[in-house]
Amino acid sequence: MHHDFKVTKLEWTQWLFLYFMVSGTNSLVTVYQPPVLTAALGHDVIMPCQLSLTDDKRIQTPPVLYWMYLTEGSSDESIVWSYSENYTGRTECLDNNQNSSNKSILLKNVQWADSGRYLCKLSIKNNNKSVRRKGNKTLLMIYDTMIFNPTGHNDSLLRCGVNVTRSTGFALSIVHDGIKLQPVGSAPGEADAALPFISLSETVPLRGKGEYECQLHLNKDLVTKSIFHYQTPEPNVMLFPEPWFLYGALLLVPFTILLALITALLMYSC
Repeated sequence: MHHDFKVTKLEWTQWLFLYFMVSGTNSLVTVYQPPVLTAALGHDVIMPCQLSLTDDKRIQTPPVLYWMYLTEGSSDESIVWSYSENYTGRTECLDNNQNSSNKSILLKNVQWADSGRYLCKLSIKNNNKSVRRKGNKTLLMIYDTMIFNPTGHNDSLLRCGVNVTRSTGFALSIVHDGIKLQPVGSAPGEADAALPFISLSETVPLRGKGEYECQLHLNKDLVTKSIFHYQTPEPNVMLFPEPWFLYGALLLVPFTILLALITALLMYSC
């Protein structure tokens, strides 16, 4: 099964440091969630959450993990993990060891409705006191299969299109043998209010044979790409049918002459 796990370079360096007291000892807890993830529609995606504690011997019981989906424009939260009717059979903890620092989960068969922000929470119980800490939220952005081929009405134009989550940051570009081409037509984000996605497209002229590559970027990071190989068609050559009638006529000429000679000799001998 293919698992998507794409995070931008800058986002790897963004960590959230949380401080709290455990048994009277200063302990540093690091809760990491990447700010943005991208996933292909219908595929699985790993939702990272990494936890660490400088003095874990002070914690008497393993931390309890929660994953929540945050509804856009609302304070409502839906449980994703550990148990949720809405996500039954679609989530899986990557490490079942409760003492593990890896609290990442696998979200299966990603759909458009899964776009949005996710929160990783940790509940720690020590000395009969429960302390809850949370990560810094992860925005999950989804993209569909890219379509990249000549346009139906004009074979000299090459069009690339893809559906993506309703969010800014996604952009298409087409490259020919390493050189970015200027589009002759583009749709920066055509959207139907009833649909959970927007459609991006870009059209460029075919400029000779070679490799054309359509790239989908999120800000400056490459998310996915599609390659189209183009061969220049051979010039039109008019083909004529074989002149079989002419061949037959040419073959009959010597036979006709021979027949005429034979006829003349017979008449002369008479």
